[in-house]
Amino acid sequence: MYISITGIKVRGFFGMLKFVRYTMPSFAAARKVNGNLFCDLKKVNKYHHTLTAWENKSKMTDYLRGKHHALAMKNFRFIGTGSVHGYEGNVIPSWEEAIKRWKENFKEI
Repeated sequence: MYISITGIKVRGFFGMLKFVRYTMPSFAAARKVNGNLFCDLKKVNKYHHTLTAWENKSKMTDYLRGKHHALAMKNFRFIGTGSVHGYEGNVIPSWEEAIKRWKENFKEI
C-alpha cells in the first residue's frame, strides 16, 4: 500500500479562493478513483493536510495525472506553499503518526 501525506499553507484570501476552487475538486476526485483505499482531510497549524492510502504507487500516479489534480498543481504557486511525503506501508497511519512523518520529511515546494 502507498501512503501519501500532504500539507498546504494557503497564502492569503485569494490563495484560499484558489484552494477551494482547485484542491477541493481534486480531493473529491481522489475519493472516487480506482485504487484509493482511504482519503481524509485535516487542518493542523495553518496547514491543510490530506492523508491518502492507495493500493500501490502506480494507482496513485494514475490519479496524479488526472484532470482535477493537474489543475490543482498548475495553480499551486498561486495557492500557497507546502510539502508532500509518501511511503510504502502496511497500515494506514493515525493522523498523529501521519503529521509526525510529514514534519520529519518536510521539504517545501
